[in-house]
Amino acid sequence: MLNRTQLLAAIAILAVSASLSVCFAQDQPAYDFLRVDPSARASALGGAFETYTDDPNVIFYNPAGLSTIDGKRVSASFGKYLLDINFGTASFNMKYKDLGWFGAGVKYFNYGTFDYMDENGVPTGGTFSANDLMLSVGYSNYLYDIFNYGVTFKYIYSGIADYKSSAIAFDFGLLYMIPSQQMNIAFSVNNIGTQVKSYVDTREDLPLDVRVGLSKKLEHLPLKLSVSFSDLNQKRDKILQYFRSFALGGEFTFSDNVSARIGYNNQRRQDLKLGTSLGIAGFSAGIGIKFLDRYSFDYSLNSLGKVGSTHRFNIGYKFD
Repeated sequence: MLNRTQLLAAIAILAVSASLSVCFAQDQPAYDFLRVDPSARASALGGAFETYTDDPNVIFYNPAGLSTIDGKRVSASFGKYLLDINFGTASFNMKYKDLGWFGAGVKYFNYGTFDYMDENGVPTGGTFSANDLMLSVGYSNYLYDIFNYGVTFKYIYSGIADYKSSAIAFDFGLLYMIPSQQMNIAFSVNNIGTQVKSYVDTREDLPLDVRVGLSKKLEHLPLKLSVSFSDLNQKRDKILQYFRSFALGGEFTFSDNVSARIGYNNQRRQDLKLGTSLGIAGFSAGIGIKFLDRYSFDYSLNSLGKVGSTHRFNIGYKFD
Protein backbone atom coordinates (compact mmCIF):
# COMPACT_ATOMS: atom_id res chain seq x y z
CA MET A 1 0.00 0.00 0.00
CA LEU A 2 1.18 3.51 -0.76
CA ASN A 3 1.34 6.10 1.98
CA ARG A 4 -0.01 9.62 1.46
CA THR A 5 3.36 11.00 0.33
CA GLN A 6 3.79 8.25 -2.25
CA LEU A 7 0.24 8.78 -3.48
CA LEU A 8 0.81 12.51 -4.00
CA ALA A 9 4.05 11.74 -5.82
CA ALA A 10 2.25 9.30 -8.13
CA ILE A 11 -0.42 11.88 -8.92
CA ALA A 12 2.27 14.47 -9.60
CA ILE A 13 4.01 12.09 -12.02
CA LEU A 14 0.73 11.58 -13.85
CA ALA A 15 0.17 15.32 -14.09
CA VAL A 16 3.67 15.88 -15.48
CA SER A 17 3.19 13.06 -17.97
CA ALA A 18 -0.04 14.62 -19.18
CA SER A 19 1.67 17.99 -19.56
CA LEU A 20 4.47 16.44 -21.59
CA SER A 21 1.89 14.78 -23.77
CA VAL A 22 0.33 18.15 -24.53
CA CYS A 23 3.68 19.69 -25.39
CA PHE A 24 4.99 16.96 -27.67
CA ALA A 25 1.90 15.54 -29.36
CA GLN A 26 2.33 15.07 -33.12
CA ASP A 27 -0.26 14.91 -35.90
CA GLN A 28 1.25 11.84 -37.60
CA PRO A 29 2.58 9.44 -34.96
CA ALA A 30 3.93 5.97 -35.66
CA TYR A 31 2.33 2.70 -34.52
CA ASP A 32 -1.20 3.93 -35.06
CA PHE A 33 -2.43 0.33 -34.63
CA LEU A 34 -2.23 1.02 -30.89
CA ARG A 35 -5.38 3.14 -31.23
CA VAL A 36 -7.50 0.28 -32.59
CA ASP A 37 -9.86 -1.19 -29.98
CA PRO A 38 -8.68 -4.74 -29.24
CA SER A 39 -11.65 -5.77 -27.09
CA ALA A 40 -15.04 -6.70 -28.56
CA ARG A 41 -16.81 -5.42 -25.47
CA ALA A 42 -14.95 -2.12 -25.51
CA SER A 43 -15.37 -1.55 -29.25
CA ALA A 44 -19.12 -2.20 -28.96
CA LEU A 45 -19.17 0.66 -26.45
CA GLY A 46 -17.40 2.98 -28.88
CA GLY A 47 -14.14 2.68 -26.95
CA ALA A 48 -15.52 4.25 -23.75
CA PHE A 49 -13.89 1.65 -21.52
CA GLU A 50 -11.48 3.40 -19.12
CA THR A 51 -13.89 3.13 -16.18
CA TYR A 52 -14.76 -0.54 -16.62
CA THR A 53 -13.86 -3.15 -14.03
CA ASP A 54 -13.59 -6.93 -13.68
CA ASP A 55 -12.32 -7.45 -17.24
CA PRO A 56 -8.73 -8.45 -18.16
CA ASN A 57 -8.90 -6.32 -21.33
CA VAL A 58 -8.75 -3.14 -19.23
CA ILE A 59 -4.96 -3.53 -19.44
CA PHE A 60 -5.26 -2.07 -22.96
CA TYR A 61 -7.25 0.96 -21.77
CA ASN A 62 -6.56 1.77 -18.13
CA PRO A 63 -4.24 -0.49 -16.08
CA ALA A 64 -5.81 0.78 -12.85
CA GLY A 65 -8.76 -1.49 -13.56
CA LEU A 66 -6.65 -4.64 -13.11
CA SER A 67 -7.03 -4.45 -9.33
CA THR A 68 -10.83 -4.71 -9.64
CA ILE A 69 -10.74 -8.20 -11.17
CA ASP A 70 -11.87 -11.11 -9.04
CA GLY A 71 -9.64 -14.16 -9.51
CA LYS A 72 -7.57 -15.17 -12.52
CA ARG A 73 -8.95 -14.49 -15.97
CA VAL A 74 -7.80 -14.89 -19.53
CA SER A 75 -9.28 -13.45 -22.72
CA ALA A 76 -8.46 -13.89 -26.40
CA SER A 77 -9.89 -12.07 -29.39
CA PHE A 78 -9.85 -12.12 -33.15
CA GLY A 79 -10.88 -9.32 -35.48
CA LYS A 80 -11.36 -8.68 -39.19
CA TYR A 81 -10.44 -5.22 -40.43
CA LEU A 82 -10.58 -3.72 -43.90
CA LEU A 83 -8.62 -5.09 -46.89
CA ASP A 84 -8.31 -8.57 -45.31
CA ILE A 85 -6.33 -7.22 -42.35
CA ASN A 86 -6.45 -9.64 -39.42
CA PHE A 87 -5.67 -8.85 -35.80
CA GLY A 88 -5.74 -10.67 -32.52
CA THR A 89 -5.20 -10.03 -28.83
CA ALA A 90 -4.74 -11.96 -25.61
CA SER A 91 -4.84 -10.76 -22.01
CA PHE A 92 -4.35 -12.34 -18.60
CA ASN A 93 -4.50 -11.13 -15.01
CA MET A 94 -3.91 -12.47 -11.53
CA LYS A 95 -3.36 -11.31 -7.97
CA TYR A 96 -0.03 -12.34 -6.45
CA LYS A 97 -0.15 -12.62 -2.67
CA ASP A 98 -0.26 -9.16 -1.07
CA LEU A 99 1.89 -7.48 -3.71
CA GLY A 100 -1.03 -6.53 -5.92
CA TRP A 101 -2.52 -7.42 -9.30
CA PHE A 102 -0.49 -8.25 -12.39
CA GLY A 103 -1.55 -8.48 -16.00
CA ALA A 104 -0.15 -9.23 -19.44
CA GLY A 105 -1.39 -8.36 -22.89
CA VAL A 106 -0.53 -9.10 -26.53
CA LYS A 107 -1.82 -7.26 -29.58
CA TYR A 108 -0.98 -8.43 -33.10
CA PHE A 109 -1.81 -7.12 -36.59
CA ASN A 110 -1.15 -8.90 -39.88
CA TYR A 111 -1.62 -6.90 -43.06
CA GLY A 112 -1.24 -9.79 -45.50
CA THR A 113 1.15 -10.49 -48.35
CA PHE A 114 2.15 -8.02 -51.06
CA ASP A 115 3.98 -8.25 -54.39
CA TYR A 116 7.27 -6.47 -54.93
CA MET A 117 6.89 -3.81 -57.63
CA ASP A 118 9.09 -1.18 -59.25
CA GLU A 119 8.38 2.55 -59.33
CA ASN A 120 6.01 2.03 -62.28
CA GLY A 121 3.90 -0.55 -60.48
CA VAL A 122 5.25 -3.49 -62.46
CA PRO A 123 5.71 -6.72 -60.42
CA THR A 124 9.38 -7.64 -60.05
CA GLY A 125 8.85 -11.08 -58.52
CA GLY A 126 8.62 -12.18 -54.93
CA THR A 127 6.37 -11.11 -52.07
CA PHE A 128 6.69 -9.50 -48.64
CA SER A 129 4.52 -9.13 -45.55
CA ALA A 130 3.81 -6.48 -42.94
CA ASN A 131 2.84 -6.85 -39.28
CA ASP A 132 2.68 -5.04 -35.95
CA LEU A 133 3.09 -6.41 -32.43
CA MET A 134 2.72 -5.09 -28.90
CA LEU A 135 3.68 -6.95 -25.71
CA SER A 136 2.67 -5.47 -22.36
CA VAL A 137 2.89 -6.22 -18.65
CA GLY A 138 0.95 -4.29 -16.03
CA TYR A 139 0.68 -3.77 -12.29
CA SER A 140 -2.20 -2.37 -10.26
CA ASN A 141 -3.28 -1.90 -6.66
CA TYR A 142 -5.76 0.17 -4.67
CA LEU A 143 -6.16 2.48 -1.70
CA TYR A 144 -9.17 2.41 0.64
CA ASP A 145 -11.04 0.02 -1.71
CA ILE A 146 -12.15 2.89 -3.97
CA PHE A 147 -8.98 4.45 -5.42
CA ASN A 148 -7.14 2.25 -7.91
CA TYR A 149 -3.88 2.98 -9.71
CA GLY A 150 -1.88 1.09 -12.31
CA VAL A 151 0.97 1.16 -14.79
CA THR A 152 1.67 -0.84 -17.96
CA PHE A 153 5.02 -1.28 -19.71
CA LYS A 154 5.01 -2.02 -23.45
CA TYR A 155 7.33 -3.29 -26.13
CA ILE A 156 6.20 -2.35 -29.65
CA TYR A 157 7.43 -3.84 -32.92
CA SER A 158 6.59 -3.13 -36.55
CA GLY A 159 7.93 -4.74 -39.69
CA ILE A 160 7.45 -4.13 -43.43
CA ALA A 161 9.48 -6.43 -45.69
CA ASP A 162 13.12 -6.04 -44.59
CA TYR A 163 12.47 -2.82 -42.66
CA LYS A 164 11.95 -3.03 -38.90
CA SER A 165 11.25 -0.59 -36.10
CA SER A 166 10.63 -0.90 -32.36
CA ALA A 167 9.69 1.23 -29.38
CA ILE A 168 9.15 1.09 -25.64
CA ALA A 169 6.30 2.84 -23.84
CA PHE A 170 4.16 2.82 -20.72
CA ASP A 171 0.65 3.78 -19.58
CA PHE A 172 -0.50 5.35 -16.31
CA GLY A 173 -4.02 5.01 -15.00
CA LEU A 174 -6.22 6.08 -12.10
CA LEU A 175 -9.70 4.82 -11.25
CA TYR A 176 -11.90 6.33 -8.54
CA MET A 177 -15.00 4.34 -7.63
CA ILE A 178 -18.06 5.68 -5.79
CA PRO A 179 -20.04 2.54 -4.86
CA SER A 180 -22.90 4.45 -3.21
CA GLN A 181 -23.66 6.15 -6.53
CA GLN A 182 -22.56 3.24 -8.75
CA MET A 183 -20.23 5.66 -10.49
CA ASN A 184 -16.61 5.39 -11.68
CA ILE A 185 -14.24 8.16 -12.77
CA ALA A 186 -11.03 7.38 -14.69
CA PHE A 187 -7.93 9.16 -15.94
CA SER A 188 -5.21 7.60 -18.08
CA VAL A 189 -2.17 8.60 -20.11
CA ASN A 190 -1.32 6.02 -22.77
CA ASN A 191 1.67 5.39 -25.03
CA ILE A 192 4.25 7.55 -23.28
CA GLY A 193 7.54 6.43 -24.74
CA THR A 194 10.14 6.60 -27.46
CA GLN A 195 11.17 4.79 -30.59
CA VAL A 196 14.23 2.60 -30.05
CA LYS A 197 14.80 1.68 -33.68
CA SER A 198 13.32 3.57 -36.63
CA TYR A 199 12.56 2.36 -40.14
CA VAL A 200 14.99 4.86 -41.59
CA ASP A 201 17.01 7.70 -40.06
CA THR A 202 14.09 9.79 -38.76
CA ARG A 203 12.57 8.77 -35.46
CA GLU A 204 8.81 9.09 -35.07
CA ASP A 205 6.62 9.85 -32.07
CA LEU A 206 4.17 7.43 -30.51
CA PRO A 207 0.39 8.08 -30.49
CA LEU A 208 0.20 9.67 -27.05
CA ASP A 209 -3.31 9.77 -25.66
CA VAL A 210 -4.63 11.48 -22.54
CA ARG A 211 -8.08 10.19 -21.62
CA VAL A 212 -10.78 10.96 -19.05
CA GLY A 213 -13.81 8.75 -18.53
CA LEU A 214 -17.00 8.60 -16.47
CA SER A 215 -19.53 5.79 -16.08
CA LYS A 216 -22.67 5.35 -14.04
CA LYS A 217 -25.13 2.52 -13.58
CA LEU A 218 -28.69 3.83 -13.56
CA GLU A 219 -30.68 3.21 -10.40
CA HIS A 220 -33.94 1.98 -11.87
CA LEU A 221 -32.78 0.58 -15.19
CA PRO A 222 -30.42 -2.34 -16.05
CA LEU A 223 -28.26 0.14 -17.96
CA LYS A 224 -24.71 1.36 -17.47
CA LEU A 225 -23.77 4.55 -19.34
CA SER A 226 -20.20 5.62 -20.04
CA VAL A 227 -18.54 8.59 -21.68
CA SER A 228 -14.89 9.01 -22.58
CA PHE A 229 -12.86 11.97 -23.82
CA SER A 230 -9.66 11.03 -25.65
CA ASP A 231 -6.79 12.81 -27.41
CA LEU A 232 -6.88 15.58 -24.80
CA ASN A 233 -3.16 16.05 -25.46
CA GLN A 234 -3.74 17.19 -29.04
CA LYS A 235 -3.35 20.89 -29.73
CA ARG A 236 -6.64 22.65 -30.52
CA ASP A 237 -7.46 26.17 -31.66
CA LYS A 238 -10.51 26.48 -29.41
CA ILE A 239 -11.31 25.06 -25.99
CA LEU A 240 -14.50 23.32 -27.13
CA GLN A 241 -12.52 21.42 -29.77
CA TYR A 242 -10.81 19.47 -26.97
CA PHE A 243 -14.13 17.69 -26.42
CA ARG A 244 -14.55 16.67 -30.04
CA SER A 245 -12.91 13.28 -29.48
CA PHE A 246 -15.57 11.68 -27.32
CA ALA A 247 -17.20 8.28 -27.14
CA LEU A 248 -20.52 7.20 -25.63
CA GLY A 249 -21.45 3.69 -24.58
CA GLY A 250 -24.42 1.92 -23.09
CA GLU A 251 -24.50 -1.62 -21.68
CA PHE A 252 -27.89 -3.25 -21.04
CA THR A 253 -27.78 -6.16 -18.59
CA PHE A 254 -30.78 -8.41 -19.21
CA SER A 255 -29.60 -11.13 -16.81
CA ASP A 256 -26.43 -12.40 -15.15
CA ASN A 257 -25.58 -14.14 -18.43
CA VAL A 258 -26.74 -11.85 -21.24
CA SER A 259 -25.99 -8.22 -22.08
CA ALA A 260 -26.28 -5.96 -25.12
CA ARG A 261 -24.14 -2.93 -25.96
CA ILE A 262 -24.30 0.12 -28.18
CA GLY A 263 -21.74 2.84 -28.75
CA TYR A 264 -20.83 5.97 -30.65
CA ASN A 265 -17.38 7.43 -31.33
CA ASN A 266 -17.52 11.01 -32.60
CA GLN A 267 -13.88 11.36 -33.68
CA ARG A 268 -14.08 8.11 -35.61
CA ARG A 269 -17.22 9.34 -37.34
CA GLN A 270 -15.59 12.60 -38.41
CA ASP A 271 -12.47 10.81 -39.66
CA LEU A 272 -14.59 8.53 -41.85
CA LYS A 273 -16.54 11.31 -43.54
CA LEU A 274 -16.59 10.94 -47.33
CA GLY A 275 -17.79 14.13 -48.95
CA THR A 276 -21.11 15.01 -47.35
CA SER A 277 -21.99 11.41 -46.54
CA LEU A 278 -21.49 9.88 -43.09
CA GLY A 279 -24.04 7.09 -42.96
CA ILE A 280 -23.78 5.31 -39.62
CA ALA A 281 -20.01 5.66 -39.37
CA GLY A 282 -18.83 5.74 -35.78
CA PHE A 283 -21.74 3.69 -34.42
CA SER A 284 -21.25 0.23 -32.91
CA ALA A 285 -23.20 -2.57 -31.26
CA GLY A 286 -22.51 -5.92 -29.66
CA ILE A 287 -23.58 -8.69 -27.31
CA GLY A 288 -22.05 -10.49 -24.34
CA ILE A 289 -22.90 -13.99 -23.15
CA LYS A 290 -21.66 -15.88 -20.08
CA PHE A 291 -22.08 -19.64 -19.86
CA LEU A 292 -21.02 -22.63 -17.75
CA ASP A 293 -20.09 -20.18 -14.95
CA ARG A 294 -16.55 -19.72 -16.30
CA TYR A 295 -16.81 -18.85 -19.97
CA SER A 296 -17.75 -15.64 -21.72
CA PHE A 297 -18.31 -14.69 -25.35
CA ASP A 298 -18.38 -11.14 -26.74
CA TYR A 299 -19.07 -9.88 -30.23
CA SER A 300 -19.03 -6.38 -31.71
CA LEU A 301 -19.86 -4.77 -35.04
CA ASN A 302 -18.37 -1.35 -35.80
CA SER A 303 -19.58 0.70 -38.74
CA LEU A 304 -17.05 2.57 -40.88
CA GLY A 305 -19.77 4.12 -43.02
CA LYS A 306 -19.42 3.61 -46.76
CA VAL A 307 -15.93 2.21 -46.18
CA GLY A 308 -17.34 -0.94 -44.61
CA SER A 309 -17.49 -2.46 -41.13
CA THR A 310 -15.35 -4.45 -38.71
CA HIS A 311 -16.08 -7.49 -36.56
CA ARG A 312 -14.50 -8.61 -33.28
CA PHE A 313 -14.90 -11.79 -31.24
CA ASN A 314 -13.73 -12.41 -27.67
CA ILE A 315 -13.60 -15.63 -25.66
CA GLY A 316 -12.91 -15.40 -21.92
CA TYR A 317 -12.27 -17.93 -19.17
CA LYS A 318 -12.30 -17.52 -15.39
CA PHE A 319 -10.10 -19.82 -13.31
CA ASP A 320 -11.09 -21.20 -9.89
